[in-house]
Amino acid sequence: MTRVPRQPAPPLDRSSLERLALRYVERFATTRGRLTDYLRRKIRERGWDGEAADPAAIADRMGELGYIDDRAWGEAKASTMARRGLGARRVAGVLRQAGIAGDDAEAIAPAVADRSVDAAIAYARRRRIGPFADQPGDRPTREKHVAALLRAGHSFQLARALASMNPGDDPAELLE
Repeated sequence: MTRVPRQPAPPLDRSSLERLALRYVERFATTRGRLTDYLRRKIRERGWDGEAADPAAIADRMGELGYIDDRAWGEAKASTMARRGLGARRVAGVLRQAGIAGDDAEAIAPAVADRSVDAAIAYARRRRIGPFADQPGDRPTREKHVAALLRAGHSFQLARALASMNPGDDPAELLE
């Protein structure tokens, strides 16, 4: 059997770019920033034919039509990350990378801050840190635990408090 060489995809024009955008938002929950990046990448890969393209305008139009809601996406993402035990710094970094800024980011931030202790406890439980460990940790072990909590996006004070707790201690003390 002989293989037939695959024809390259034709360059994009305005209508095909809008179809790509619509197909993307119907398949994935996304933000305006991520959709804009996707459309720019597609233009770079396939080329452009016609008048100048404005992927940001297409993303804004999808938002105006209600296909994209940055705040709802950010709240859902922040909630998911908090359940996984990730801290406010990690959540803020992911939201920033997704292109959520301004009023939407400010509206999501208080909810993330309110869940920070619960998220740290969930992370410590999953990683068996502090009160969830099998045995009390020595200094190098506590330092590793603090470093893990910091990488997860938690504050230094909260990480140190959790890592210095003994097995069996009540982590609810951190909520006070």
